[in-house]
Amino acid sequence: MHSYLVGGAVRDHLLGRPVVDRDHVVVGARPEELLALGYRPVGKDFPVFLHPQTGEEYALARTERKTGRGYHGFAFHAEPSVTLEEDLARRDLTINAIAQDEAGALVDPYGGVRDLEARVLRHVSPAFVEDPVRLLRVARFAARFAPLGFSVAPETMALMQQMVVDGEVDHLVPERVWAETRKALAEMQPSAFLRVLRQSGALSVLFPEIDALYGVPQRAEFHPEIDTGIHMELVLDAAAAIAPGDDLVGYCALCHDLGKALTPTDALPRHIGHEHAGVPRVRALSARLKVPTEHAALAELVCREHLNAHRALELKPATVLKLLTALDALRRPARLDTFLAACWADKRGRLGHAEDDYPPADYLRQACAAAVAVQAAPFIADGLQGPAVGAAMEAARVKAIADVKLASI
Repeated sequence: MHSYLVGGAVRDHLLGRPVVDRDHVVVGARPEELLALGYRPVGKDFPVFLHPQTGEEYALARTERKTGRGYHGFAFHAEPSVTLEEDLARRDLTINAIAQDEAGALVDPYGGVRDLEARVLRHVSPAFVEDPVRLLRVARFAARFAPLGFSVAPETMALMQQMVVDGEVDHLVPERVWAETRKALAEMQPSAFLRVLRQSGALSVLFPEIDALYGVPQRAEFHPEIDTGIHMELVLDAAAAIAPGDDLVGYCALCHDLGKALTPTDALPRHIGHEHAGVPRVRALSARLKVPTEHAALAELVCREHLNAHRALELKPATVLKLLTALDALRRPARLDTFLAACWADKRGRLGHAEDDYPPADYLRQACAAAVAVQAAPFIADGLQGPAVGAAMEAARVKAIADVKLASI
């Protein structure tokens, strides 16, 4: 029995990145042998165990065989006779198919080290096409490693395009699409996720609302990049810089301009009312992907209200209070921070504006704090009751916001 460190732990160590998860493959063993050594079983579909001391995952070496459509259509074979090379062969990319033995020596039968040095995302074998999740994973790895100069190998992209043509991508379930998307939105360069999906043809299948933005023009004086799809890419990367690792901000950024794809041709490049037109598309995307409730709710709010955030200093104090109330910011101030991060990303997501400040953010935070400071107790002490208390509080909050605005001028 021999164990090897595999996958991301080896890859990230070679790239000089922090190693988060350490996974191992065990060759030449049966489940009962690991159980006898105190390993705890956790695998449902194939034998995976947790080390009794470290808690790290140890999986028996296995092969897999395609038995049906989609990512569920596989039969796994785990026996002592399965070699390390056979186990590595079933992995998606060469950079994820490098192993390290207990003495620290690398086992690299598929050229993963070479591809790390060349900054290439390349499939291990033609079996890549059998699992549609791999297409999403490649796009996600592109989002992670694009800042390091990685790109998808042409032959791998050709396989991904064939997977779309063959309909394999159609069998992806929403949960897996969202799981990979969520991770991609938390990476350093989420725009690469969209570009790889678009080049493969999968974006129009999985995210038609996003794909429809490409080629839609915007007014050049406000958007030097002109193309709304390019704007979306810039906004996603701005969101990743403003709120690193925050997929909630990333999803709000992804959805904020979906209405621009619905602008009548004769109205272009203006997009009057796009913030309201986009709400049904945000709802449809969130429902189809089964995104978490808070992601769906805030993405809708960002879509509908981001223009109000941009012109907050021009709004009447009563309108600002309505905006804060719609966000539920008086009770949940963290929501306001997420909303403002996505709106700031929208402002920065334009050619030549990547370093722009966002003055509305400070004003809205101060306005929110001033409104929160208005409490019911003084009005009740003055003898007000029922709806009269609410009306008095609203008037006082509008006055408090007006004072903040006056101080900001």
